[in-house]
Amino acid sequence: MTTLTTSSDKTAKPVDWSKWIRFALLVMAGGTIYKLANIKDAFYVPMQESMGLSHTEIGTLLSVNSIVATALFVVGGFLADRFSTRILIPLGLVGSGALGLFLSTFPGFNVLLLVFALLAVCSDCLVWPALLKSIRQLGGSKEQGRLFGLLEGGRGVVDTAVAFSALGIFVLLGSGTGGFRGAIAFYAIIDIAVGVLLFIFLRTAPAGAAVEEKKKKAGLAEIWQAAKLPQLWLVSFTVFMVYVVYCGLTYFIPYLTYVYGLPVALVGAYGIINQYGLKILGGPIGGVLVDKVFKGASRYIRLAFLLLLPVVAGLLLLPANPGSQVPAMIVTLLFSLIVFTMRGVFWAPMDEVGIPEGISGTAFGIACLVGYAPGMFAFMVYGAILDANPGAAGYHIVFLVLAGLALLGSLVATALTKVARKAKAAAAA
Repeated sequence: MTTLTTSSDKTAKPVDWSKWIRFALLVMAGGTIYKLANIKDAFYVPMQESMGLSHTEIGTLLSVNSIVATALFVVGGFLADRFSTRILIPLGLVGSGALGLFLSTFPGFNVLLLVFALLAVCSDCLVWPALLKSIRQLGGSKEQGRLFGLLEGGRGVVDTAVAFSALGIFVLLGSGTGGFRGAIAFYAIIDIAVGVLLFIFLRTAPAGAAVEEKKKKAGLAEIWQAAKLPQLWLVSFTVFMVYVVYCGLTYFIPYLTYVYGLPVALVGAYGIINQYGLKILGGPIGGVLVDKVFKGASRYIRLAFLLLLPVVAGLLLLPANPGSQVPAMIVTLLFSLIVFTMRGVFWAPMDEVGIPEGISGTAFGIACLVGYAPGMFAFMVYGAILDANPGAAGYHIVFLVLAGLALLGSLVATALTKVARKAKAAAAA
């Protein structure tokens, strides 16, 4: 273990550089593993032109990926508790990379369905629950908010860098079929490289032979043991409430475009700031607030939900005309920033409420199953509201729905805060 202390402070806690190297690699894994499954984010039109796909076919691929992912979250958590995360995470990354190299050959639609299903296996079953467990193991109870906040912010940095690098390769190779093939291959090679590095440097937190033997004997009982914990369901529903509000951020771009007449150039700049810049800022800000100010993620999330209410009020009161473009941009970005601070720390309560570390992988799998469920229906609900209510009225209804969800989320977070307080008192007794 590499450590460092300063001569002026002999009592300072040594810096564990190996820990932060592992953390950086986990952040890289989290920022790259979903790139191939979400390749439409930067290359929607090339997917259509080079692979001969319609809008419906692309939507079907994404739906298959989401359904398989949701079905396998719990399985992934179970695997994270049964097997070494040092094996699972690299296996998922290398598997995803191999699928990406095959994807660059542009197989037919029926084969693509299988590829996108297997990408979900690699990312949401093998990597994500194991990655969350590994992040939790890197620090003690006083570091959870910071670590998960830095994870989200770091993923934003990696996400941005990798996406723009792939875009650069696409342009360099002619912005056509060859460029798209090169961009896919780049994503694939990055996944494989990060997987190999993690296999070399990642170490499972020492838990002792007794714990490892318990894992081997426990089997499916771990899932039942985790599912019986009421505090796990509170964490899961808190994540659910944050995520269902997060899904609403998608509609700020068409809102500013169609209601406020935002120019195309500004729409692009706004999109980069809203989806990447605020993710980079929000996670670390949320982590620092949780660890240094609120001393608990559940307490901060409760307040953050309530802070969204006056922001929505501001959106509703703004005149729906081009003269209010700048204020509308500022208010929507403020809403997004608050949501990203919550996203950065919404896994930290796992430690606060006393989820046993021995079943934390299974617990994360169950929480992912519940917490990320809005991705399967929220966009359809918000879209239906907008289709049924054209113009500013539809967006205002969506914003009112978001306000109602935020209020409900604050109530769930309040219940979570009470449980966390009791768990802390019990641990101190």
